Amino acid sequence: MIVNEDELLGNAVLNEDREARRAILTILKAALHSVDPRVAITNHIRRTNNLLHIDEMTFDLDGFKRIYVVGGGKAGGAMAEALEEIVGDRLTEGLVNVLRGTKTSLETRKILLNEAGHPIPDEEGVEGARRIIQLVDKAREKDLVICLISGGGSALMPLPAAGITLKDKQELTDALLKCGATINEINSVRKHVSELKGGQLAKATYPATLVSLILSDVVGDPLDAIASGPTAPDTTTFNDAISILKKYDLWKNVVPQTIKKRLEAGLRGKIPETPKPGDKVFEQTQNVIVGNNRTAALAACQEAKKIGFNPLLLSSMVEGEARHVGTAYAGIMKEILDSNNPVQKPAVVIAGGETTVTVTGHGKGGRNQELALSASLKIEELKGVAIASIGTDGVDGPTDAAGAIADGQTITRAHDKRLDPKEFLINNDSYHFFSKLSDLIFTGPTGTNVNDLTIMVVT
Repeated sequence: MIVNEDELLGNAVLNEDREARRAILTILKAALHSVDPRVAITNHIRRTNNLLHIDEMTFDLDGFKRIYVVGGGKAGGAMAEALEEIVGDRLTEGLVNVLRGTKTSLETRKILLNEAGHPIPDEEGVEGARRIIQLVDKAREKDLVICLISGGGSALMPLPAAGITLKDKQELTDALLKCGATINEINSVRKHVSELKGGQLAKATYPATLVSLILSDVVGDPLDAIASGPTAPDTTTFNDAISILKKYDLWKNVVPQTIKKRLEAGLRGKIPETPKPGDKVFEQTQNVIVGNNRTAALAACQEAKKIGFNPLLLSSMVEGEARHVGTAYAGIMKEILDSNNPVQKPAVVIAGGETTVTVTGHGKGGRNQELALSASLKIEELKGVAIASIGTDGVDGPTDAAGAIADGQTITRAHDKRLDPKEFLINNDSYHFFSKLSDLIFTGPTGTNVNDLTIMVVT
């Protein structure tokens, strides 16, 4: 899954660093395999004749007239493929919005895979979302709807509310991505300018039985935030959405007027709020987490132990500014090197979550690359110390890289090439920094998405 693995190993100057890099890449591959959507589905779902078992729940398929499958997200295609293999002959029809460029590697018969854009929503995504709503509108009380949700679902299932254009929503999404807002904050706004998010897909499905299978990409797995919670009660309000936009100084001059008009109307009670906890539309709804960041982090720990390291799972809920988190991680590695604390050498520290980048420069990069660049400045000249950070979907920010890797010789190599790492960091240009060192990590689209994963090694 790491297409440039040999190059990344070959870039090590010291043997100790090469072994640290080798350990990191081995662990990353094991972690990614653990959250493969097909693995996630088959670990949680099985069928015995006409009985469908989903975790502790059992559904008698003979009790349903029709079975529909809908959904969207970066893992949606692989989830659909695995689900169809299990439910197969009992499916009526389905439609899942998937990441553009991933459909050719998948094979489904009854579930249509509709390619769309991410992270900025596009017309194909809108059309797919519209058809999803039309499909669940057909569902009746004796029908079963299975919804497949994964990271990227917010952008891949865009259905702008009445009066809002796709261009308006694209401008809003772009501004939110650049301002340093968390994914939870971004989704709180999205839910209130959409016809599908914030429990509204569940509302359209009611009174049919609805089961959502969710591969989580949000820290802590809040159901109302993953893909903007299309099948979960929404705990946020129009007031929250406005407050977030004001917090990041977007409300006055950035937010399109059509969106302002809707949010203000919602604040005055002129537009109904999204469905809240206790609403009857959720009486027949079950939301099941089939994979998350902790799944990947625990698999990373197991692999680290298998190859002879002492693993420590620091957290699967890390948030904060990427460059600050990178500096903190460097401090942990230096502490281990100096005192065998908080884990003895040879050590592997695993951390997951999702950081943010407040863009002030004009460079190119992603949160994982910026984290690794920041850390590299603090581990300069240390031996047998390395760090890598990736987006588990294989895409870090607006780049084609999953992330980057750095060791104690990264800064020395940069100086040899007359590169000033601090200038690259100031300009948010981590992509070009690591590109010049050939230390970007490339996986291509992994077909999954459970936030970010950082692996630190001290040999």
